[in-house]
Amino acid sequence: MLRRVILSVILPAMLGATLGFLALAFAVQNEPVLPGPVLAIFSPGLKIAEMLTPARHESLGSTFGGFLRVAIGVNALLYFSIFAFAGYLIDRRLSR
Repeated sequence: MLRRVILSVILPAMLGATLGFLALAFAVQNEPVLPGPVLAIFSPGLKIAEMLTPARHESLGSTFGGFLRVAIGVNALLYFSIFAFAGYLIDRRLSR
């Protein structure tokens, strides 16, 4: 039971948050060089945050903080779902 919780929730959440943050850093650094669709594959949170953030007119710190929360959250959710699915497949294979 503990192995199932670790493989399906805890490990994917930790890896997803870490990889989501790193994917955002990679996308921001290489945004002028790489085309938009390639960036959207690695870091969809960047494009979603770009669409949502300009709609509000607040202070720079608040706008940038909201941008980072949206971008990192979307990326973490994407990578969490990928790792959770991989954990499910691993757990299913180990239980046989």
